[in-house]
Amino acid sequence: MKVLVTAASRYGSTAEIATAIGEGLRASGIETDVVPVDDGPAVDGYDAVVLGSAVYAGHWLPPAKEFVVSHAAELTARPVWLFSSGPIGDPPKPKDDPVDAAAMIELTAARGHQVFAGKLDRGMLGLAEKAIAIALRAPYGDFREWDAIAAWASEISTALRSPGP
Repeated sequence: MKVLVTAASRYGSTAEIATAIGEGLRASGIETDVVPVDDGPAVDGYDAVVLGSAVYAGHWLPPAKEFVVSHAAELTARPVWLFSSGPIGDPPKPKDDPVDAAAMIELTAARGHQVFAGKLDRGMLGLAEKAIAIALRAPYGDFREWDAIAAWASEISTALRSPGP
């Protein structure tokens, strides 16, 4: 069993989630490669794929959506799990799934989609992004829940080891 974990990340927070998922899969004995979606990883040669994207203004980043569209046939031929990173605050907001989630699930025939809280670092933002964060009263901080991320990686590992479709 060999798994590709790939994600689109603007400032690195979502890439860190992908790395944590990859580490969780490896810890369970599953051979796993973690490759940024911007590097254009091939799906061929992998038995399963975990794909994620940072979410901005309710949407996945274009590189993640382009990856799904260009690899849709390959993705539907193997188990796929999707994750989104973006809600911030305590409790994280927004609570709704990203606008793109339903289409990405349909195009990949994903077995699941998980939304993880994200991180908003004032020092990483450009002037326009800071203005938007202020206007939306977005809280700064790291709201990622590492235990939930590890638990989800464990669920994927269990599913990959289970007999069945």
